[in-house]
Amino acid sequence: MTRPALTSQGRSRLAGRAVGIPPQTPGTGPAAAAPAVRRADVDAGRWPDVARLPSAGRARTAVARYLVSRALERLALTGPSGRARPSAAGPRLTLHDPDAFHRRIGRHGLIGFGESYMAGEWDSDDLAGVLTVLAAYADDLVPAPLRRLRRLWVSARPAADRNTRDGARDNIQRHYDLSNDLFSAFLDPTLTYSSAVFTAFPARFESLPSAQHRKIDRLLDLADVGAGTRLLEIGTGWGELALRAAARGARVTTLTLSTEQAALARQRIAAVGLTDRVDVQLRDYRDIEGRYDAVISVEMIEAVGADYWPAYFTALRRSLAPGGRIVLQAITMGHREMLNTAATHTFISKYVFPGGLIPSREAIAEHSAAAGLRTDADDGFGDHYAETLRLWRERFTAHRTVVAGLGFDPVFQRMWEFYLAYSEAGFRSRYLDVRQLLFTEGRTHR
Repeated sequence: MTRPALTSQGRSRLAGRAVGIPPQTPGTGPAAAAPAVRRADVDAGRWPDVARLPSAGRARTAVARYLVSRALERLALTGPSGRARPSAAGPRLTLHDPDAFHRRIGRHGLIGFGESYMAGEWDSDDLAGVLTVLAAYADDLVPAPLRRLRRLWVSARPAADRNTRDGARDNIQRHYDLSNDLFSAFLDPTLTYSSAVFTAFPARFESLPSAQHRKIDRLLDLADVGAGTRLLEIGTGWGELALRAAARGARVTTLTLSTEQAALARQRIAAVGLTDRVDVQLRDYRDIEGRYDAVISVEMIEAVGADYWPAYFTALRRSLAPGGRIVLQAITMGHREMLNTAATHTFISKYVFPGGLIPSREAIAEHSAAAGLRTDADDGFGDHYAETLRLWRERFTAHRTVVAGLGFDPVFQRMWEFYLAYSEAGFRSRYLDVRQLLFTEGRTHR
């Protein structure tokens, strides 16, 4: 597993204080171009699978070249031989090293596609646009007979990434403990790392804090959180939901496995004098103690892993006091797509969220019901996540100098931009959705 490596500057020594990040004027034009990368200059110690080309047979590479070239031309993303089509409307993809590009895809599929971008072997004038087009036509890009053979060329997920207690801690820290200052470079001042809810599109960065509070308030309202509520939050983030709940008069216990997030959350809570109302604990959800009037977990289920969804919902149910409410915000995908993804090592699982899996609505319904929970509300708002991700991506690209100063090299910057654009494309193409769900004790529970 490749892990982004940091210099001594890369980890926050100031509990997440922003590092000279200038205010951004939102909506001022296209994102800055990705930093140029040459494969020969890539640090092989940090990025071994980017620095070297994989071994791939001529036949596999030739098949990849035929299928990919045909698809890109048909979708008007490139012209013949991978050249950009200046006269074409819409996003364009430009190949700098077609041989390496097709070789990587022939050997590693979508992981190779992403690693080729990290290696600087292709670029786009509109990365999210290109990925949205590809996501929208994903089922049509490979002939049906070849889709049935996908297990012959995709890799299985590493056993080391399973979310055992030790594994979950390691997986969470590999993402959320990269640096509080990295996240400060692209999140809004609330430091909320989940979908906002806007009042109008296109959204502007200046509206993101109020949109995040709107999302949080909807969750708190759904959970009926008010003065005196005993609230359990699973997945602290940087503490904004806990702060907002405590301001309503709730008593909050919030759990995280990220030491960086816990440190900054505690600092933010202390700064507004709410330490007596919020208890931040470094604790696994499987080790919850006590019972609560309300339980909220925002985009946490995606990090649990399919093997542990039964334990997750059992822990939710066990922590609920009689008459209590459980509210989740969860990213979802189609059930067939989820089953395929669960059996596949993906770009996201390799580089961004090891051990994670986005559930389907069917999987959530099955495991919540098995734990004795009834679904009382289920509302989707995927378009809002697409806008949230666009704003994060634009903010990130506007602050490349800050990110570089934290010790994150150009390969990391290209990887992170690809991750944000890839996620945005998932929501714009409706391959992904995000939902707020309310659960209460089911009548059949004993």
